[in-house]
Amino acid sequence: MEHNEIAVGLDIGTTKIVAMIGRKNEYGKMEIIGIGKSKSLGVHRGVVNNITQTIQSIQQAIQEAEADSGLKIEEVVVGIAGQHIRSLQHSDYITRPNPDEVIDSDDIYTLCNQVHKLVMLPGEEIIHVLPQEFKVDGQAEIKEPIGMYGGRLEANFHVVVGQVSSIRNIGRCVKSAGLELSAVTLEPLASANAVLSQEEKEAGVALIDIGGGTTDLAIFKDGIIRHTAVIPFGGNVITEDIKEGCSIIEKQAELLKIKFGSAWPGENKDNEIVSIPGLRGREPKEITLKNLSKIIHARVVEIIEQVYLEIKNYGHEEQKKKLIAGMVITGGGAQLKHLKQLAEYITGMDTRIGYPNEHLAGDSDTETTSPLYATAVGLVLNSLEQKNAKFQNQAGTVEQEVIVEEGTHSFNTDEEDEPTSANSKTTKKSVFDKWAEKFKDFLDNAE
Repeated sequence: MEHNEIAVGLDIGTTKIVAMIGRKNEYGKMEIIGIGKSKSLGVHRGVVNNITQTIQSIQQAIQEAEADSGLKIEEVVVGIAGQHIRSLQHSDYITRPNPDEVIDSDDIYTLCNQVHKLVMLPGEEIIHVLPQEFKVDGQAEIKEPIGMYGGRLEANFHVVVGQVSSIRNIGRCVKSAGLELSAVTLEPLASANAVLSQEEKEAGVALIDIGGGTTDLAIFKDGIIRHTAVIPFGGNVITEDIKEGCSIIEKQAELLKIKFGSAWPGENKDNEIVSIPGLRGREPKEITLKNLSKIIHARVVEIIEQVYLEIKNYGHEEQKKKLIAGMVITGGGAQLKHLKQLAEYITGMDTRIGYPNEHLAGDSDTETTSPLYATAVGLVLNSLEQKNAKFQNQAGTVEQEVIVEEGTHSFNTDEEDEPTSANSKTTKKSVFDKWAEKFKDFLDNAE
């Protein structure tokens, strides 16, 4: 199973590109065996706007990860975000030709495939079709319809849509960097996998991933994704405000934000001052920390209010849709001091900072368990789970075939049943595969 053990996640962000190599250890936890990071050039608010620079940044991150792990990287799972992402709710149904047979994963694939044929706005492409609840012959709130009898299979879907050109550009950059693109995952979904527990997803939780260029939101309730949104502000806008407000260069503004920044102005006393060297022999600048945190506070309040508006749009104020577990903030922007307190003050919701150590092996170093790497950890986790599921299903199919071979002299009904279950296992494996193949074809045709 050696080939199944290693997965590579590539997080193409606005400020940094991270390549992370991971594998499952014997306890089922994820070990990070290599990590590479490079400054992201050519990406603006999650969207590629300079192909050449992005390719170079990807290659740099990949080389660093290869040197760190001593392995050669061939294929990667890429996270996609950006302000062009939107989501919508959709209901669809199929009428099954033979209601006397149990529902299998083929039926679910047919239903999901039907949703993939939805007519989108010009230049848009469906990225994910995520089933929420199913209905079988009018019986509602079914989470897993496989194995049930029924003629009409219906489902509510959460459909994530993005711009074709943006997806193609990312695919092109990955291919030109000499890599194979194995899958594309929505970044908030990857981050959610890394930092949220199953209990939180069941109780109802909003995951807020504050990146450099965008803030991603994913809302879960009853263990199912209910709402996703991308807000076109992130940490870079805060840096930009500090740069303008204090008349300093971007590098200094970023350092100020990281070292002395706070989202709560009352924290700093009036006499706390930081001195910044002037450019080329000019006089140094003196900036009060109170002013600095006022600038940060104003922008962070705006980001949190936008996020809260999306949470209200989902319907958080209705009793049935209440998010009991509150909010989890992750991403590079989550490292800002007093952000948790400010978020709780504005929204009145319980808040915690999300660290991606939920699924990591105990000996992982502190750097990789930073909220900064939540998306990269999530991408590797997703990829490992998919590889594992594929491997188990292949093993299951072989096993079933053996059973069928041996049981050829048993009752007719059993004979019919056995291949059906074998067939359902094979198809379960291939639902994702078929989608990945379709996606690869789409990218190949785009070349």
